[in-house]
Amino acid sequence: MRSKKTLWGLLTGLLLASAAAAADRYEIDPVHTEVGFSVKHLVINNVRGKFNDFSGTILYDENDITKSSVQVSIKAASIDTGVKDRDNDLRSPNFFDVAKYPELTFQSRSIEKRGDGYVAVGALTMHGVAKEIALPFTLNGKIKDPWGSERVGFEAGLTINRQDWGINYSKVMDNGGLMVGNDVKIELNVEAVKK
Repeated sequence: MRSKKTLWGLLTGLLLASAAAAADRYEIDPVHTEVGFSVKHLVINNVRGKFNDFSGTILYDENDITKSSVQVSIKAASIDTGVKDRDNDLRSPNFFDVAKYPELTFQSRSIEKRGDGYVAVGALTMHGVAKEIALPFTLNGKIKDPWGSERVGFEAGLTINRQDWGINYSKVMDNGGLMVGNDVKIELNVEAVKK
């Protein structure tokens, strides 16, 4: 006869396994996802850009979204503001230094319910620095697409200070304003397909 401790361990293991099994695996669809950002230029204007090369996995538990997780990898060299010279400068050691730091990553540690939405708490690694962020997001829904695949959609966004990740370019204009602002607004529109 098994001891109570052994039975309890077996039951706990089965419960944890079933919880993990409840989360479905979704792959981010790069064709229908945008990883965008905007930053102040010369204090008076916002310059927008995006990254074109990224991938990611979402483990989505429809019954309890707080048991979900997300992992994303972005190729820093894929930065695109629509201006070749500016993009080359952003790839240089002045900013992302993509030869030394080729990827940006986000790995969630937890998903939390806050108010009417959710927050993915985890490590954003950029320019060789990993810092914990709280990324607010909304779930836009889950559907079956015309080709029979299940898809989920999310929107997320927050503002970070690039200097917290060691991106310290800080040329100042004659009036004291920064040529490139420190605050970067991140805007994510994500569509993912169940695998």
